[in-house]
Amino acid sequence: QVQLVESGGGLVQAGGSLRLSCAASRSIFSFDVMGWYRQAPGKQRELVATITGGGSTKYADSVKGRFTISGDNAKNTVYLQMNSLKPEDTAVYYCAATRLGYINWGQGTQVTVSS
Repeated sequence: QVQLVESGGGLVQAGGSLRLSCAASRSIFSFDVMGWYRQAPGKQRELVATITGGGSTKYADSVKGRFTISGDNAKNTVYLQMNSLKPEDTAVYYCAATRLGYINWGQGTQVTVSS
């Protein structure tokens, strides 16, 4: 079992930036993939971005060019830099760590973008 603790959420105006952090209780290299998902009210949870141990990244089309995922294994932490935020980015953002098909979830952090 791994503990994932997200931080960095908050309220920001449209066009602003936030950086989310996900601190893991063990090395992020011990996972196949780490990622960020989000869930807006009344909507399904959706993938935002993922990163592998080799540094390969993937992004949802809706955030490409605006969000950047990165990892710091020395700190057991994965980041999500979010720029040019839009009201439709408002959601609870969850960190996920996947190994052998099993997903560990963090508790989530709220991001609210005002227009």
